[in-house]
Amino acid sequence: MKALRLALIALVLPTAASAAPGDGIYARPGILSPAGDGARLNIVCMGQGSPTVVFDSGWEDWAPVWAIVQPRVAKFTRACSYDRAGAGFSDAGPMPRTSPRIADELHTALRNAHIDGPYILVGHAFGGDNVRAFADRYMDDVAGLVMVEADPVDQQSKARQDEDHGKIVPITTELRACRDAVASGKKLPPLTRDAGQTRSCAQQFFRGIPDEDWSPALNARLMRIATTKVALYDAYISEMEQSPWDEDYLRRHVRSFGARPVRVLTTGYHAHARRESKAAWKADEWRYQRDIAQAQAQWLKLSSNARQELTNKSSEYIPFEQPDFVVDAIREVYDARR
Repeated sequence: MKALRLALIALVLPTAASAAPGDGIYARPGILSPAGDGARLNIVCMGQGSPTVVFDSGWEDWAPVWAIVQPRVAKFTRACSYDRAGAGFSDAGPMPRTSPRIADELHTALRNAHIDGPYILVGHAFGGDNVRAFADRYMDDVAGLVMVEADPVDQQSKARQDEDHGKIVPITTELRACRDAVASGKKLPPLTRDAGQTRSCAQQFFRGIPDEDWSPALNARLMRIATTKVALYDAYISEMEQSPWDEDYLRRHVRSFGARPVRVLTTGYHAHARRESKAAWKADEWRYQRDIAQAQAQWLKLSSNARQELTNKSSEYIPFEQPDFVVDAIREVYDARR
């Protein structure tokens, strides 16, 4: 699940010198490809080669989360990120927003954009649910899998699942307040869900908008989307509400990847959007991180070529803080398939 204890975000725009080079590509639509039911998905591709790497982002995120990783992957093969229906530049999609529906839309949009498989699927956080659903439904189009601090709730104990599900109503209640304000053109309400910190509605997306790793132009465009696009809120409310259903689906639909390579990236900072000192952590947080790592390790059973790779140098947002860790894992999968 999206990080629930965010560090306080500085309310200053970054300088261009600190921004990801060329991130302006995420400030405008790329390929708007039909995904069925009248909706179009925004797909951003760069590079050449096969298999194509397809990135799916975490809850309340979209394509720009890959602004550092994607260009590096594009140096050795084609790399495509996208906005799920309702997010970014994509059209609103039909409800409810389940992982199987998201997977079907992505598959259709890729085909309609003539982006042929097989694909190396890369899922960050909630995106891990979607790429697993994609693999279940279209395994013949899958070359490999990279799970980037992905959500393993379906692999956890019932007590952990119940704890996670107990956060759904408070989170979606705040999201609805934001959504209604955007729809009516009113001032956005403050959010206080994260350890009593007060943030704006826009700061719940990614690590918070603005972000120091993006250019002012990209931050400005993302801020506009976050403060004007009602479909963005509708989509994420539904994705959150459907997460227990998704988890049940994934428990019931487990397919072997055979020898297809699988890499599982684990940080020990799950649900933390910023890396911090662990000195103040209490025993329950240490147990939580241990349980997450063990649950993520269950994905090693999917393939005869699977490995869990650990780092303590990044928060949940590895694509920003340790991008080469992600790129190296993708390259391993790519080389194995080649």
